Amino acid sequence: MYVEIAGLAFGYKNSNEKVIKDFNLQIQQGEIISLLGISGSGKSTVLRLIAGLEVPESGLIKIQNRVVVDSSTFIQPEDRGVGMVFQDYALFPHLTVGKNIEFGLVKMSRKEKGKKVAEMLELVNLRGYGHRYPYELSGGQQQRVALARALAPSPSVLLLDEPFSNLDKDLQVKIRTELKNILKSAGITTIIVTHDRDDAEAVADRIIVIEQ
Repeated sequence: MYVEIAGLAFGYKNSNEKVIKDFNLQIQQGEIISLLGISGSGKSTVLRLIAGLEVPESGLIKIQNRVVVDSSTFIQPEDRGVGMVFQDYALFPHLTVGKNIEFGLVKMSRKEKGKKVAEMLELVNLRGYGHRYPYELSGGQQQRVALARALAPSPSVLLLDEPFSNLDKDLQVKIRTELKNILKSAGITTIIVTHDRDDAEAVADRIIVIEQ
């Protein structure tokens, strides 16, 4: 199994209730999974645990047969091979689109970086936009830049936290189809968190409903 989560439990320090209790999930390579649930159900916390931004109280997470966290192991976020796109996209406003995408490519030569940026711009249908700045782009275009930046280092797993929440409804419908096509073209194993069933059904191969 490409991603395996078993017995995962987590609670925030100032709360008596566990946010995540005995969470289990198996994901095949290239599969697009949606975690669907209301606000406060713990779906974004699962993403943070996979990314290594939080430490679980118990449980196991494996990515590509490598344990990234268990009772005796904790692999740092930067060493997990996980890409993440946050709800607000978190683009650097002072960097061009190309430089934003290039940001995580630390071990490449200048020529390799240029080639990779061009590939990513082509993948997300933004060829010719490399010299623009985030403020010159629409919300949908900014989302695609954030996606390109996350995909550029070739992560093992891509995590998307409420990727459509900042888009108006008409754009949301258009972007959902684009996003699924991009993810399938890249062959990237993806976990998407959303509270919107329409989003989940439009993009995901499989929906995991998280209830309190």
